[in-house]
Amino acid sequence: MPLELSEFPEEVQVAFFMFSLLPDHWEGMSGTYMGKYWDGIDYFFRLYEVENPRTILYIMKMYENILVEDRAQKADRKRKQAEQRSKAGGGKSYTHNVQG
Repeated sequence: MPLELSEFPEEVQVAFFMFSLLPDHWEGMSGTYMGKYWDGIDYFFRLYEVENPRTILYIMKMYENILVEDRAQKADRKRKQAEQRSKAGGGKSYTHNVQG
């Protein structure tokens, strides 16, 4: 059973909340998830009066690294499955009936 957010220490709860405020960064052509835009983090730290921003930022970056790696692995598995499907008969075969 997955853990509930309330089961984590307060710093982790704050880190998840702050992480959710940041917009996602996607690579335009391939649609690859690149992480978060971190431009506004200082603003959010001040707005919510975060007591230990260094610790919160560390937790946020750790979580981002896990998230980026997980999404990259899922995309890689999906790409490999698509390649296998196309090799297994996704292409058309043509039969020519030639009589002479």
